[in-house]
Amino acid sequence: MKIRTRLAIAFITITVVPIAMIYIAAMGLVNYQERLFQKNYGLSEQIDLLFGNQTQVFNRMTQGIQEKIKKTVEDNTELFDDEEYLDKINAELEKKYSYLIVRRDDTITYSGSPDGKELYANLLPYGDYQGSSLGGFYMDGEEQHLVKQIDFLFEDGAKGSLFIVSNVGDYLPEIKTMLSEMLLVGVMIICFTAGILIMWVYRALLHPLHKLQEATKQIRDGNLDFTLDVDNEDEIGMLCQDFEEMRMRLKESQEEKLQYDKESKELISNISHDLKTPITAIKGYVEGIQDGVASSPEKLDKYIRTIYNKANDMDRLIDELTFYSKIDTNKIPYNFSKINVAEYFGDCVEEVGLDMETRGVELGYFNYVDEKVIIIADAEQMKRVINNIIGNSLKYLDKKKGIINIRIKDDGDFIQVVIEDNGKGIAAKDLPFIFDRFYRTDSSRNSSKGGSGIGLSIVKKVIEDHGGRIWATSKEGIGTEIHFVLRKYQEVVQG
Repeated sequence: MKIRTRLAIAFITITVVPIAMIYIAAMGLVNYQERLFQKNYGLSEQIDLLFGNQTQVFNRMTQGIQEKIKKTVEDNTELFDDEEYLDKINAELEKKYSYLIVRRDDTITYSGSPDGKELYANLLPYGDYQGSSLGGFYMDGEEQHLVKQIDFLFEDGAKGSLFIVSNVGDYLPEIKTMLSEMLLVGVMIICFTAGILIMWVYRALLHPLHKLQEATKQIRDGNLDFTLDVDNEDEIGMLCQDFEEMRMRLKESQEEKLQYDKESKELISNISHDLKTPITAIKGYVEGIQDGVASSPEKLDKYIRTIYNKANDMDRLIDELTFYSKIDTNKIPYNFSKINVAEYFGDCVEEVGLDMETRGVELGYFNYVDEKVIIIADAEQMKRVINNIIGNSLKYLDKKKGIINIRIKDDGDFIQVVIEDNGKGIAAKDLPFIFDRFYRTDSSRNSSKGGSGIGLSIVKKVIEDHGGRIWATSKEGIGTEIHFVLRKYQEVVQG
């Protein structure tokens, strides 16, 4: 699980879950308090303490006493001159957070609270009360009051009014207690949820971080032979996977460096050996000429041609070594230009033909593409490709009459160049690897065939840098074909 998902879950949990739990707990407390409130105050209907109208709550609380006073008004109004009776009624109202006011004409004759006299100026005159029997009206001042007015006539004919006054500007103690309990429960729920979430996130992050720390110490100490195994799919898990990939690449880089050092030493050894062989031969033939061994013109010509061929071999080896260093630094100097296929390969064959003739190898050239076909290529590097392939073929010619054929074919948007020989061929198990650096089909690296072992790898690099593709086919005892394709150049016609 990703950290962002984990945090999203944590956010939802820390918000939605506590809200839901607080809501459930609050509803439970409200329901309990409402039933308790209904029982304590003798209410016939359940009321909504939390979201209900405060005025409605007080109205229902004093409704029973209001009905009782109305009945007394109908039966015996003299009781409203009886202070003991009024105190009794007022005591019942105080239990319901209200009090009684009695007015005779324009004079307050009884007030169950000192605040009642302050409300005198706001009390409605006799007969002006328009509220329903269950309702009342607000008297707005610093505080709001619900006032229920009951008008009647005293026994002596005086106008009387009774007022049941409830201060609705403040919450009932039961509501205050309920809110305090809800606040306490809410805080406890939030703290509990937060604690669980912190432990969950902390434990999910700590273990992979500990492994990552140990892996960092291993790399610091130079040890790359370990595995950072973290199965988490979150960002830290991805970081650990990237770290493990970095470790693997560092290890591969280390192994590649060791391999490179080994190959470099091998290259130097190969070229040293291969340079020594033609140098020894050249020295021998030169000494033969100096000593007069080449007594006839034919023999002298043979010696000179041999010296020339050996010098060419040395030149190719040195050129390969120089080019090899450019491959490793990706600094191969290309000079791309438009090249006419027929003309270019015709010139190449003519140039190579001189060398083939001195070696006694038959060279065939077959061009099947139109004379106007053009490619974009580096003429010098393409010549290197041709020379390296032919040079490799020459090393493995084992027939009395060596044959090398160059065929240029039209392949739709491409041209295909095929260089074939009648050499000893390549085994099927070796064929996929012949373009690898330093790979030889011979069991010994220091084969009598010679060569640096990088000729065909240079060929592959150049062809691929030209956007082409190269491959080989071969049959043991019959010969080998090297194929490569290059894209034709096509003019873009603008309409």
